[in-house]
Amino acid sequence: MEMGLFLSLLGFLWVAAITPGPNNMLLTASGANVGFVRSLPLMLGVMLGMQIMLLLVAFGIGGLILIYPALHLLLKIAGSLYLLWLSWKIGSAPYEVLEVDPSPDSGKAMPFWQGGLLQLINPKAWLMSLGAVASFSLAGAEYRSSVLAISFAMFLVNLVAGIIWLGFGTMIGRWLKSPQAWKIFNVFMGLLTASCVILIWL
Repeated sequence: MEMGLFLSLLGFLWVAAITPGPNNMLLTASGANVGFVRSLPLMLGVMLGMQIMLLLVAFGIGGLILIYPALHLLLKIAGSLYLLWLSWKIGSAPYEVLEVDPSPDSGKAMPFWQGGLLQLINPKAWLMSLGAVASFSLAGAEYRSSVLAISFAMFLVNLVAGIIWLGFGTMIGRWLKSPQAWKIFNVFMGLLTASCVILIWL
């Protein structure tokens, strides 16, 4: 893949990765609730889920979604239900004092698998992968290498965007000194996560 095309790909993926959405709301809430380090498995789960989804799109399943609209509808319903469940979990999270260096067994971090599962039923993320493969993959013998370049670009932008949103959440978490402030923040983040359901259906 030529450098100009790769830079365009990075720009396309960066806009999708850094703008507010389900992934970034989840990472911000996790950073605020359990800290940066203990949220890293969740971020890695998000990144792995995106990579798996990209490969599924690049090598066939994405085409089925375009051919059979009913699959897309099922994906939207499943994604909406999962986002609503996550928003409830975030909004109802119990108050905990966020330590600067929390011990591995303090609090309750969101697990690795939760970040990965969100990608696989997130229609917006599927469309992002479909757009990247459709717009930036190369035909013929260069197809596999171009998919590899797309995968690398997605890894880069998700890593940087994830660190930014986790850091943002961690900074906010240090300001949440009272149970009331904690509750208000978590309810607000839960509502923002739930509002992403609206974007799925637009």
